[in-house]
Amino acid sequence: MKSLCFFFLMLLASPLLAQPSSPVGIQLYTFREQFKADVPGTLAKVRAMGFREVETAGTFGLPVAEFRKLLDQSGLKVIGSSAEFADLERNVPAVIQQAKALGAKYVTCFWIPHNGDTFTKQDADRAVETFNTAGRLLRDNGLSLCYHLHGYEFQKFENRSFFEYFVEQFDPKYVNFEMDVFWVKHPGQDPIVLLQNYPKRFPLVHLKDRRPGTPGNATGQADVETNVVLGQGDIGISDIMKAARKAGVKHFFIEDESSRSLEQVPQSVAFLRTVM
Repeated sequence: MKSLCFFFLMLLASPLLAQPSSPVGIQLYTFREQFKADVPGTLAKVRAMGFREVETAGTFGLPVAEFRKLLDQSGLKVIGSSAEFADLERNVPAVIQQAKALGAKYVTCFWIPHNGDTFTKQDADRAVETFNTAGRLLRDNGLSLCYHLHGYEFQKFENRSFFEYFVEQFDPKYVNFEMDVFWVKHPGQDPIVLLQNYPKRFPLVHLKDRRPGTPGNATGQADVETNVVLGQGDIGISDIMKAARKAGVKHFFIEDESSRSLEQVPQSVAFLRTVM
């Protein structure tokens, strides 16, 4: 009996159980530099920060099966798996295979190829055809496709934005969006307005805050060091969270691309616990 009691005391003292769960998930790209040096150790840090849900950005050089095993050992559940545009265009079976191997429900594409900083109607039409076709195949396999907005979609053509064109052209049965609140604010848009105007089109949201005074643009380019602790920037995270819950957002992921992510992410989690 004494040994059994000791076992439970040790279990309760474990940092994995002592750390309260984060109210949101994490995009693993946040710790890309740390993963280059130590995948198992970095996953352990992610878990110790309180995260239980993650979104992947590749497997950091490991075979998918090995990466999945490490995720399982760390108690981390994959909600979303990343996919390159080229694979969605030409190799959807590989995308499906990886997503299923990771246990993901969503597949997210983070970038539409285009030349320079200018996005064109030709680029948009290529994306519409690719995403609608791939999205149908993904849905047939129990997966949901989302396109992650990156700012350049708010460039104008024919008196509207490419984002508005995408909303019209993407079949919502096959393709929806992941909102990155930084990349909506950066080109001068209001995340709350988009959430209110297009309910249920954003099942996934990236939470990222921006240093006050940072000049914006619609190119999809920004200095990663302008990423600050959630709640300390000019994005308006607290109000966005309220609107997002009403708009049918299913999963939130912190993404911090700065070199200070290890220090900033725990502070961001602490902030979110006060507003969720």
